[in-house]
Amino acid sequence: MKQWLWGTSPRNRARRNGNARAGFRAVLAALSLLAPALPAHAASKADVESQFQSWLQNDLWPEAAKSGVSQKAFKAAFADIRLNWDLPDLVPPGAAPKKEQKQSQAEFSSPGAYFSEKRLQGLAASGRTLSKVHAATLRKVEQAYGVPGEIILAVWGRESGFGRADIPHPAIEVLATKAFMSTRKDMFRRELIAALHIIDGGDRTPQQLKGSWAGAMGQPQFMPTSYLKYAVDFDGDGVRDIWDSVPDSLASIANYLRGNGWETGRGWGYEVSIPANVSCAQEGPDLAKPIGDWSASGIARISGKPFAKAESRAAGMMLLPAGTHGPQFIVTPNFYVLKEYNNSDLYALFIGNLADRIAFGSGPFQGEWGDVGKMLRSDVLAMQKTLVNKGYDVGKVDGLPGYKTRRSLGDWQAKAGLAPTCFPDASLKTRLR
Repeated sequence: MKQWLWGTSPRNRARRNGNARAGFRAVLAALSLLAPALPAHAASKADVESQFQSWLQNDLWPEAAKSGVSQKAFKAAFADIRLNWDLPDLVPPGAAPKKEQKQSQAEFSSPGAYFSEKRLQGLAASGRTLSKVHAATLRKVEQAYGVPGEIILAVWGRESGFGRADIPHPAIEVLATKAFMSTRKDMFRRELIAALHIIDGGDRTPQQLKGSWAGAMGQPQFMPTSYLKYAVDFDGDGVRDIWDSVPDSLASIANYLRGNGWETGRGWGYEVSIPANVSCAQEGPDLAKPIGDWSASGIARISGKPFAKAESRAAGMMLLPAGTHGPQFIVTPNFYVLKEYNNSDLYALFIGNLADRIAFGSGPFQGEWGDVGKMLRSDVLAMQKTLVNKGYDVGKVDGLPGYKTRRSLGDWQAKAGLAPTCFPDASLKTRLR
């Protein structure tokens, strides 16, 4: 490499030196664009680091001490700590938060894009193998917490690839950085103090406390507050170890789900077919009916199997994440427990489908995810505002079609003499004004 750069001829060396310097300047310029930049009016990084150290001692320590954190644990956690400037969503002192991307620039596609068949098949294959490897532990966990093993495995697989994912970030560094200068400082401050209690309790040293760039820790990807509330020592070694212990990780996931209301003896839901004469605008957890009533209206499992008799009087809810453009479901309250893990309909459906693949060898949902077009969020936002002006409750007016937006749209479509689809598409932009 040196010979190529400098050559052997003095003339070539001079020319190449000039080229090298020019190239080096170009590289520096490019790197300066990539580096985390501070606005002109913001403090320098050195000043911010100094403010951070002052914040730790004068602001965070009194609150941590008041909550019961020992000075020994506090000092150990923050020995030689510095801010992590590579994390997203940081707002250094003196800087203004970045403006949200304009709604008109953000698009969403069919919810079907969330369900990578290749990924689901891979996770299901691993899950089936691990269900045998850990069969005894899973039986004990299910007996203790009432959560099916396939659900536990599905969450484990989705969150950390069954514990195989590399989750290397020092949790204290991440949480402290975000508590000091992120867009959600209050939330991360609570999580940081919870992490200090984990260290103080002896389950983990600061060096062992590893997590994601967002502060979620271990194989179940618990935030520190969830760890304190739900982590379990299931292998009996005296430590709640969600980093290296499979029994502790599996039991902690089950305890989390039970603690958030998992109903023993029930699954997550069913893919169904909904007759054209049954309105799609009946979706949502607040419009629950006995599953027997849904069945009496003509809704049937797409598999052709009947609903279990025990489910007849139990509550079920209609769920149409893509309206009539995609698979349709009757879900149980356990579906909404899965959403407590990650507040997304698609996440909970992913877990349910993966669990069914692991337990029963199931495949993809049978209903096809239709092409809803690349609608702009600004288009959906305009529809939401129009529906609100017409007296509809669309939930959060944010340009995203949640269940209240979907069913309000279906109600409006029916009243306008249109076939309800319960999902925004380009054909409605000019109609709904």
